[in-house]
Amino acid sequence: MPDMLVKLYCLPKWEPLREHLNAQGIDIRRAIPPEKHHVVKWVREHFGEGWASEADVAFTNHPGSCYIAVCEKKILGFACYDATCKNFFGPTGVSEAERGRGIGKALLLACMDAMAAEGYGYAIIGAAGPTDFYAKSVGATPIDGSEPGIYRGMLWE
Repeated sequence: MPDMLVKLYCLPKWEPLREHLNAQGIDIRRAIPPEKHHVVKWVREHFGEGWASEADVAFTNHPGSCYIAVCEKKILGFACYDATCKNFFGPTGVSEAERGRGIGKALLLACMDAMAAEGYGYAIIGAAGPTDFYAKSVGATPIDGSEPGIYRGMLWE
């Protein structure tokens, strides 16, 4: 999976999607430190130890760089940035039962907005799995020669 590049100065507006999800009782927001253990546990249970480690690191940033989708105190999805590397988006995931509702796109756009607000001009999506989704959602383009990129030589390979 290649890394992908996103122009943060050309992001689509995401308020309509946020409002649509809010009308369904889904809140997309930055997770706060008292929620860390709940979020990391949820990520571990749904997506594994590696992503849980990255989510854990996202809580050490100031401001924290982990966003969550929540409905009735239940986590539906998460997205992080500046976890494994500065200027990198990911990991991100939505529970299987909640996919297809726009939650993943809303989490992506929330993080991209936050990165732009923090002064980044571009974002890198590390080892982008669903490349078509990222291209369609935020105009991401593959970075030639980026596979396996920063994930080269990891312990679980």
